[in-house]
Amino acid sequence: MNIFRLAGDLTHLASVLVLLLKIHTIKSCAGISLKTQELYAIVFATRYLDLFTTYISLYNTLMKLIFLGSSFSIVWYIRKHKIVRRSYDKDQDTFRHYFIVLPCFVLALIIHEKFTVREVLWAFSLYLEAVAILPQLVLLQRTRNIDNLTGQYVFLLGAYRALYILNWIYRYFTEPHFVHWITWISGLVQTLLYADFFYYYFQSMKNNGKLQLPA
Repeated sequence: MNIFRLAGDLTHLASVLVLLLKIHTIKSCAGISLKTQELYAIVFATRYLDLFTTYISLYNTLMKLIFLGSSFSIVWYIRKHKIVRRSYDKDQDTFRHYFIVLPCFVLALIIHEKFTVREVLWAFSLYLEAVAILPQLVLLQRTRNIDNLTGQYVFLLGAYRALYILNWIYRYFTEPHFVHWITWISGLVQTLLYADFFYYYFQSMKNNGKLQLPA
Protein backbone atom coordinates (compact mmCIF):
# COMPACT_ATOMS: atom_id res chain seq x y z
CA MET A 1 0.00 0.00 0.00
CA ASN A 2 1.26 3.49 -0.89
CA ILE A 3 -0.23 6.97 -0.78
CA PHE A 4 -1.36 6.86 -4.42
CA ARG A 5 -3.11 3.50 -4.02
CA LEU A 6 -4.81 4.65 -0.81
CA ALA A 7 -5.87 7.94 -2.39
CA GLY A 8 -7.22 6.06 -5.40
CA ASP A 9 -9.23 3.65 -3.24
CA LEU A 10 -10.66 6.48 -1.14
CA THR A 11 -11.54 8.49 -4.24
CA HIS A 12 -13.29 5.46 -5.72
CA LEU A 13 -15.16 5.00 -2.46
CA ALA A 14 -16.07 8.70 -2.43
CA SER A 15 -17.56 8.40 -5.93
CA VAL A 16 -19.85 5.61 -4.74
CA LEU A 17 -20.86 7.57 -1.64
CA VAL A 18 -21.68 10.64 -3.74
CA LEU A 19 -23.93 8.58 -6.00
CA LEU A 20 -25.63 6.86 -3.07
CA LEU A 21 -26.06 10.26 -1.40
CA LYS A 22 -27.86 11.54 -4.47
CA ILE A 23 -30.13 8.50 -4.66
CA HIS A 24 -30.95 8.38 -0.93
CA THR A 25 -31.38 12.08 -0.19
CA ILE A 26 -32.87 13.43 -3.42
CA LYS A 27 -34.57 10.15 -4.35
CA SER A 28 -33.42 10.73 -7.91
CA CYS A 29 -31.18 9.00 -10.45
CA ALA A 30 -31.55 11.73 -13.08
CA GLY A 31 -28.43 11.92 -15.21
CA ILE A 32 -27.19 8.51 -14.08
CA SER A 33 -26.77 5.76 -16.66
CA LEU A 34 -28.24 2.43 -15.61
CA LYS A 35 -26.20 0.86 -18.40
CA THR A 36 -22.92 1.98 -16.83
CA GLN A 37 -24.04 0.81 -13.39
CA GLU A 38 -24.91 -2.63 -14.78
CA LEU A 39 -21.49 -2.87 -16.40
CA TYR A 40 -19.80 -1.99 -13.11
CA ALA A 41 -21.85 -4.67 -11.35
CA ILE A 42 -20.52 -7.21 -13.88
CA VAL A 43 -16.98 -5.86 -13.43
CA PHE A 44 -16.99 -6.37 -9.65
CA ALA A 45 -18.81 -9.70 -9.78
CA THR A 46 -16.20 -11.18 -12.13
CA ARG A 47 -13.18 -9.54 -10.45
CA TYR A 48 -13.92 -10.53 -6.87
CA LEU A 49 -14.52 -14.25 -7.33
CA ASP A 50 -11.78 -14.85 -4.77
CA LEU A 51 -13.67 -12.98 -2.06
CA PHE A 52 -14.49 -16.09 -0.03
CA THR A 53 -11.50 -18.21 -1.03
CA THR A 54 -8.49 -15.92 -0.69
CA TYR A 55 -7.94 -13.65 2.31
CA ILE A 56 -5.50 -10.77 1.82
CA SER A 57 -6.47 -8.30 4.53
CA LEU A 58 -9.51 -6.91 6.31
CA TYR A 59 -9.14 -3.71 4.30
CA ASN A 60 -9.13 -5.63 1.01
CA THR A 61 -12.17 -7.71 1.97
CA LEU A 62 -14.17 -4.69 3.13
CA MET A 63 -13.45 -2.78 -0.07
CA LYS A 64 -14.56 -5.73 -2.19
CA LEU A 65 -17.79 -6.09 -0.21
CA ILE A 66 -18.50 -2.36 -0.42
CA PHE A 67 -18.05 -2.16 -4.18
CA LEU A 68 -19.99 -5.34 -4.82
CA GLY A 69 -22.86 -4.37 -2.54
CA SER A 70 -23.05 -0.76 -3.70
CA SER A 71 -22.98 -1.59 -7.42
CA PHE A 72 -25.85 -4.08 -7.19
CA SER A 73 -27.85 -1.86 -4.82
CA ILE A 74 -27.56 1.09 -7.23
CA VAL A 75 -28.83 -1.08 -10.09
CA TRP A 76 -31.71 -2.20 -7.87
CA TYR A 77 -32.62 1.37 -6.92
CA ILE A 78 -32.71 2.54 -10.54
CA ARG A 79 -34.69 -0.48 -11.72
CA LYS A 80 -36.99 -1.23 -8.80
CA HIS A 81 -37.32 1.59 -6.26
CA LYS A 82 -40.81 3.02 -6.67
CA ILE A 83 -39.64 6.65 -6.43
CA VAL A 84 -36.08 6.61 -7.75
CA ARG A 85 -36.92 4.69 -10.92
CA ARG A 86 -39.34 7.44 -12.02
CA SER A 87 -36.43 9.83 -12.55
CA TYR A 88 -34.49 7.41 -14.76
CA ASP A 89 -34.30 8.77 -18.30
CA LYS A 90 -34.62 5.57 -20.27
CA ASP A 91 -35.18 7.41 -23.56
CA GLN A 92 -31.76 9.11 -23.32
CA ASP A 93 -29.81 6.18 -21.83
CA THR A 94 -29.85 4.12 -25.01
CA PHE A 95 -26.20 3.08 -25.37
CA ARG A 96 -26.19 -0.62 -26.33
CA HIS A 97 -23.89 -1.63 -23.52
CA TYR A 98 -24.24 -5.38 -23.99
CA PHE A 99 -22.45 -5.04 -27.32
CA ILE A 100 -19.21 -4.16 -25.54
CA VAL A 101 -19.39 -7.07 -23.09
CA LEU A 102 -18.76 -9.78 -25.69
CA PRO A 103 -15.71 -8.10 -27.30
CA CYS A 104 -14.19 -7.61 -23.84
CA PHE A 105 -14.73 -11.28 -23.03
CA VAL A 106 -13.24 -12.42 -26.35
CA LEU A 107 -10.24 -10.16 -25.74
CA ALA A 108 -9.83 -11.71 -22.27
CA LEU A 109 -9.80 -15.19 -23.83
CA ILE A 110 -7.01 -14.08 -26.15
CA ILE A 111 -4.94 -11.82 -23.88
CA HIS A 112 -4.58 -12.90 -20.26
CA GLU A 113 -1.84 -13.73 -17.80
CA LYS A 114 -2.86 -17.35 -17.30
CA PHE A 115 -5.55 -19.46 -18.99
CA THR A 116 -7.70 -20.25 -15.97
CA VAL A 117 -11.29 -19.27 -15.27
CA ARG A 118 -10.33 -16.80 -12.55
CA GLU A 119 -7.52 -15.16 -14.55
CA VAL A 120 -9.60 -14.86 -17.72
CA LEU A 121 -12.48 -13.28 -15.79
CA TRP A 122 -10.03 -10.98 -14.02
CA ALA A 123 -8.72 -9.78 -17.40
CA PHE A 124 -12.31 -9.47 -18.65
CA SER A 125 -13.19 -7.25 -15.67
CA LEU A 126 -10.26 -4.95 -16.47
CA TYR A 127 -11.20 -4.62 -20.13
CA LEU A 128 -14.85 -4.04 -19.29
CA GLU A 129 -14.08 -1.48 -16.58
CA ALA A 130 -11.99 0.47 -19.11
CA VAL A 131 -15.07 1.16 -21.25
CA ALA A 132 -17.89 0.88 -18.69
CA ILE A 133 -18.10 4.68 -18.37
CA LEU A 134 -19.04 5.12 -22.05
CA PRO A 135 -22.85 4.92 -21.57
CA GLN A 136 -22.58 7.49 -18.76
CA LEU A 137 -20.51 9.91 -20.84
CA VAL A 138 -22.88 9.55 -23.81
CA LEU A 139 -25.86 10.23 -21.53
CA LEU A 140 -24.20 13.37 -20.14
CA GLN A 141 -23.54 14.64 -23.65
CA ARG A 142 -27.17 14.15 -24.55
CA THR A 143 -28.62 15.79 -21.45
CA ARG A 144 -26.06 18.66 -21.59
CA ASN A 145 -26.99 20.18 -18.21
CA ILE A 146 -25.40 18.15 -15.43
CA ASP A 147 -26.26 18.52 -11.74
CA ASN A 148 -23.44 18.96 -9.22
CA LEU A 149 -23.65 15.50 -7.63
CA THR A 150 -23.60 13.71 -10.99
CA GLY A 151 -20.65 15.81 -12.12
CA GLN A 152 -18.78 15.08 -8.89
CA TYR A 153 -19.52 11.37 -9.20
CA VAL A 154 -18.06 11.12 -12.72
CA PHE A 155 -15.09 13.32 -11.79
CA LEU A 156 -14.23 11.15 -8.79
CA LEU A 157 -14.43 8.01 -10.92
CA GLY A 158 -11.95 9.48 -13.36
CA ALA A 159 -9.70 10.77 -10.58
CA TYR A 160 -9.63 7.31 -8.99
CA ARG A 161 -8.22 5.77 -12.15
CA ALA A 162 -5.71 8.61 -12.65
CA LEU A 163 -4.44 8.06 -9.10
CA TYR A 164 -4.05 4.37 -9.80
CA ILE A 165 -1.80 5.20 -12.74
CA LEU A 166 0.41 7.16 -10.34
CA ASN A 167 0.33 4.12 -8.05
CA TRP A 168 1.57 1.89 -10.88
CA ILE A 169 4.34 4.33 -11.77
CA TYR A 170 5.41 4.44 -8.12
CA ARG A 171 5.42 0.65 -7.83
CA TYR A 172 7.33 0.26 -11.09
CA PHE A 173 10.24 2.28 -9.68
CA THR A 174 10.10 0.88 -6.15
CA GLU A 175 9.24 -2.80 -6.66
CA PRO A 176 11.43 -5.18 -8.68
CA HIS A 177 9.76 -6.98 -11.60
CA PHE A 178 6.49 -5.03 -11.26
CA VAL A 179 5.07 -5.30 -14.78
CA HIS A 180 1.34 -5.70 -15.49
CA TRP A 181 0.68 -4.69 -19.09
CA ILE A 182 -2.99 -5.70 -19.09
CA THR A 183 -3.73 -3.55 -16.05
CA TRP A 184 -1.67 -0.62 -17.29
CA ILE A 185 -3.12 -0.42 -20.78
CA SER A 186 -6.71 -0.90 -19.58
CA GLY A 187 -6.25 1.80 -16.95
CA LEU A 188 -4.72 4.21 -19.46
CA VAL A 189 -7.59 3.71 -21.91
CA GLN A 190 -10.10 4.26 -19.12
CA THR A 191 -8.39 7.48 -18.00
CA LEU A 192 -8.19 8.84 -21.56
CA LEU A 193 -11.96 8.41 -21.94
CA TYR A 194 -12.38 10.96 -19.14
CA ALA A 195 -10.09 13.56 -20.76
CA ASP A 196 -12.88 15.53 -22.45
CA PHE A 197 -15.04 15.44 -19.31
CA PHE A 198 -12.12 16.63 -17.15
CA TYR A 199 -11.56 19.60 -19.46
CA TYR A 200 -15.15 20.84 -19.22
CA TYR A 201 -15.34 20.03 -15.51
CA PHE A 202 -12.34 22.24 -14.72
CA GLN A 203 -13.63 24.92 -17.10
CA SER A 204 -16.92 25.05 -15.20
CA MET A 205 -15.04 25.32 -11.90
CA LYS A 206 -12.79 28.05 -13.28
CA ASN A 207 -15.73 30.07 -14.55
CA ASN A 208 -17.92 29.21 -11.56
CA GLY A 209 -20.59 28.03 -13.96
CA LYS A 210 -22.75 24.98 -14.56
CA LEU A 211 -21.07 21.94 -16.04
CA GLN A 212 -22.11 21.36 -19.65
CA LEU A 213 -20.73 18.96 -22.22
CA PRO A 214 -20.88 19.64 -25.97
CA ALA A 215 -23.45 17.64 -27.92
